[in-house]
Amino acid sequence: MNRIRTTIAAAALAGLVLAGAGCAPPAAEPSADAAAAATATSAEALGGMDALVAAAKAEGRLNVIALPPDWANYGEIIKAFGTKYGIEVNSAQPDAASQEEINAATQLKGTDRAPDVFDLGQSVALANTAMFAPYQVATFDSIPTAFKDPSGTWVNDYGGFMSIGYDSAKVPAITSVEDLLKPELKGKVALNGDPTQAGAAFSGVVMASVANGGSADDIKPGVEFFSRLSDAGNFLPVDPTAATIESGQTPVVIDWDYTNAAVTSKLSSWKVVVPENAQVGGYYYQAVSKDAPHPAAARLWQEFLYSDEGQNLYLGGGARPVRADAMQEAGTLDADAYAKLPEVSGDPVLLTAEQNTAAAAVLSEEWAKVTG
Repeated sequence: MNRIRTTIAAAALAGLVLAGAGCAPPAAEPSADAAAAATATSAEALGGMDALVAAAKAEGRLNVIALPPDWANYGEIIKAFGTKYGIEVNSAQPDAASQEEINAATQLKGTDRAPDVFDLGQSVALANTAMFAPYQVATFDSIPTAFKDPSGTWVNDYGGFMSIGYDSAKVPAITSVEDLLKPELKGKVALNGDPTQAGAAFSGVVMASVANGGSADDIKPGVEFFSRLSDAGNFLPVDPTAATIESGQTPVVIDWDYTNAAVTSKLSSWKVVVPENAQVGGYYYQAVSKDAPHPAAARLWQEFLYSDEGQNLYLGGGARPVRADAMQEAGTLDADAYAKLPEVSGDPVLLTAEQNTAAAAVLSEEWAKVTG
């Protein structure tokens, strides 16, 4: 269904990655163009977009990780990039968590299979900026200041709001976080991931906190809510997928609105609600790996994602592109797709870097009490 962003049998997955690292081919000796691309902070610094495209085509490959095809329209994005530039895109571990992206980069460093780029939740991204290479895309100036590092070390790419998706054919209507405690939902409420490792799950706890008197500065009420949910027997410790939703195993899912909305195309009875009293927004973080085995392709990927074409492809998947305001002003935003986004009013909660760090610390200490 989506980018689960959690510990999907973490020990087993880590073992697979480590096993792969042992037999992964070493990275090829970089060409002069690739060596120059590895330190380029913009296409202009490499000689312009044509030079970047030529260098990326010479590499012929791009390694991405943790990008499910139906998460933010990444299936179409990968296809469009590969077709446009004739570059093979190797998409590894599509259902991996943000932290597992970092783990893979560490374990596969120096090989041709290491990730070239990252797409990470906030807490994991901000804890690993030393692994990123600064790069400013051609549209960098049209990205709001609050959504990028000044040097381009990381840049937000797309975002959305936390939501509750539910199968109206199997459970009563849900309009609030509090409804999740109803006895009719016993064993039916799933959270998309482990909040200590997954951005979606992390924000799900923040949503529960805001709905229960907490705030961006105090997420303990969210942890306490999930403890109540668990004690009531309603919390289902199963990572939701398209299969679990369609089979009825996870009829209620806490996840980003664009991920939950994607289910409606397959399940007509699936409904999505953004709770009015708990509107929590969030953006994912895009970055180039400083150890990318295909540095030119990595930078060309960034250029594509932040182009009007790439941003509209995110929008086609129900995600809110970071350049939406600038594109709307320029008349390049897909207005029909934008009009289909769930309505959100008032002042949604978006955590700052400092608030995120503090919340992550609370979760690292308290979440184990919820799961036992």
